[in-house]
Amino acid sequence: MKIDLNEYAEGAVLLDGFENSIIGIIEEFGNGPRVLYSKSLIIDTLMKDKMTYEEAEEFYEFNILGLYANEQNVVFLTHSLKPKKKKKNWSYKIKK
Repeated sequence: MKIDLNEYAEGAVLLDGFENSIIGIIEEFGNGPRVLYSKSLIIDTLMKDKMTYEEAEEFYEFNILGLYANEQNVVFLTHSLKPKKKKKNWSYKIKK
């Protein structure tokens, strides 16, 4: 299903040049919807601009992660987790 991002996340902050890194829309009580970006896809995009991994990660941390625009600021996924229940306890593995 194709969606209009502005319709589903009206007022949310978007990062120019990182459209390929959008992986979802989140909601939080008391705030409007926000756009979810993949940290790894952002770093991949920065590396396509001839940055090393270390340079891309540093750029991400100082120029993207530290950005605050408004209550509908972007959020970033660093790891997808896979939950697994064993008896009464839950454990989580990072999805590759």
